[in-house]
Amino acid sequence: MPASASTATPPSDIAVNLEQVTKRYLQWQRSGQVSNTLKNLLRPEQRVVVALNQVSFQVRQGEFVAYAGANGAGKSTTLKILAGMLHPETGKVEVLGYDPLQQRIPLMRELGVLFGNRTELWWDLPIQSSFAWKKVIWDIPEATYQHNLEQALEMLELKPLLNTFARELSLGQRMRADLALLLLHSPKLIILDEPTLGLDVLAKRRMIDYLKQLNREKGVTVLITSHDMDDLEEMAGRLLLLSHGELAFDGTFDALRKLTTIRRHITVTTDSQVAPELERATWLRSDGFAHLYEVNSDPRNMRLLLGELAEQPGLVDIETGKAPIEAVVAELYRRWR
Repeated sequence: MPASASTATPPSDIAVNLEQVTKRYLQWQRSGQVSNTLKNLLRPEQRVVVALNQVSFQVRQGEFVAYAGANGAGKSTTLKILAGMLHPETGKVEVLGYDPLQQRIPLMRELGVLFGNRTELWWDLPIQSSFAWKKVIWDIPEATYQHNLEQALEMLELKPLLNTFARELSLGQRMRADLALLLLHSPKLIILDEPTLGLDVLAKRRMIDYLKQLNREKGVTVLITSHDMDDLEEMAGRLLLLSHGELAFDGTFDALRKLTTIRRHITVTTDSQVAPELERATWLRSDGFAHLYEVNSDPRNMRLLLGELAEQPGLVDIETGKAPIEAVVAELYRRWR
């Protein structure tokens, strides 16, 4: 049963609405053995894969929502359904008040979609040609186009690349150019599947800052997937977590942490490379003179732990913080399996 942060919301304030959505795929099964060649041709076996199983959730206008799960959990299938690229077997889907399949053209004028393994750029033309092409085809007003283009070029540092062919861009550069392209028509909702794929630290930082700015200053609704949970925690205020095609969690990252036994990490720096033996903390690893422990964040336990540390010889520094969200999610995945 998912933990839910959702409340009753007027229909006009709902950007995404999924109700009991199910999607299954059929996979042909072949043994690969020569002796079974005739059987594979005449009576091939099929396996039913349930990508989504009665998934329901709403995203309100102006929310920044992370949509996460292990490989094969159903994330990309959901996004393709929202964009009108796939048809659900059962259930109801509304995006910005539209049916993605029946009203895809008007929907796309208010929606921006980016899949990390695809591009909308013209491969053998400079990227500025792709920008100009979209302005004409989508009939974007001049003032809107120039404002959005200038802002994207500056925030994503694309000006030096305007005359570069798309096929000559690195993966990270292409991702930034694709993001700029999808924002030219001022979408109300943007759906991003692995947008930080292939980005270096600085490029990732620019993209994250830009997405947060769009959400904060322009009220753009964002639904984003990524395998980097730390990025998602920094950007999003809410997390939808899929497991085996079902919605397993809906809430904040802090609420997610409370579902696990992992509470806090504490780094103890000493004048020795030998980790101190602590009764109230579990040693994880050491890196030189810095020793990482996992601790129960109960106030009483923390007070006793600090007292225990105060008596340790050679203590240099203590640093504590939340356990990495990656570790929390990994524990939950193991539990759900």
